[in-house]
Amino acid sequence: MDKGNFGPFKRSLNDTSYGYKVVKDITKTAPTDYIEIFEVRPGDCSSNSGWSDCANDRERSELSGSKDNYPGDEYWYGWSIYIPKSYINVYPTKTALGQFHQKGSHPVWMFQNSTGGLYLDQQVHGYTEKYYPLIAKTEFKGRWHTIKLHVKWSKNNDGFFYVWIDEKQKVKYIGQTMDANQVYFKYGIYRSFLSRYKNEYGVQKVPAQKVYYSNVKRSETEKGLLSSR
Repeated sequence: MDKGNFGPFKRSLNDTSYGYKVVKDITKTAPTDYIEIFEVRPGDCSSNSGWSDCANDRERSELSGSKDNYPGDEYWYGWSIYIPKSYINVYPTKTALGQFHQKGSHPVWMFQNSTGGLYLDQQVHGYTEKYYPLIAKTEFKGRWHTIKLHVKWSKNNDGFFYVWIDEKQKVKYIGQTMDANQVYFKYGIYRSFLSRYKNEYGVQKVPAQKVYYSNVKRSETEKGLLSSR
C-alpha cells in the first residue's frame, strides 16, 4: 500500500491472524481500493523484552512506524478512518486510534475515542495538557472521515501541530511539539486501563472492537497526501 514517505510499518505486540488485515474496500466509499482493518478481542495482550501489555492492563492491535521524525522536521500526515456502526465504546477504558510516540519516552499526541467521537490528546510534557474535540459522537460512526496534519517537530516554541478533519481546521497549536529526540507514528487500536470498564460494568472482559483505515501517508507536501486511486 502507498504510504507516501513513511518508512515500513510493523505490527506492535499483536500477531493474531484477525488483528490486522488488508482487504478490498468493503464500505464501497473509501478513498482507496483496499483498506486496513484492525481488530482487538478480549485477551489480545502480549509482551516484549521491555514491556508487557498483559501486566499493564492493556490490549492492542497497532502498526508501528520505523521512520523517525526528528527536531526540525516538518511533514504533512494524512489518513482516513471508518468506525463501523457495530463498534462499542469502552469508556472509561482509554481507546487510542492513532498516536505519535517518542522513542524511549512517552507519547506526545494521541487520537482518543474517549466518551464518544474523536479527540486529540496533547501530552507534550508527559500528561494530558489539553483535549481538542475533532469529530462529534453523532458523526463518528458509519462514514469515512479524513484526517490531515501539518506538523513541525520541535523541542522549542517554534513548532506547530495543525489538524483538519474533513477539510475543516480543528486544531491550530503553536509551540513545543516534542520533548525527546525522536517521534514515530502508530495507528490501529490501543486500549489501556481495561480494569476501569470491567469495574464500571461488573464484567470480566472488554468487548471486541474493529476499525478501518485508508490512505495512511506522510509527505513533504500537502499534495502528496492525495490518494492514487
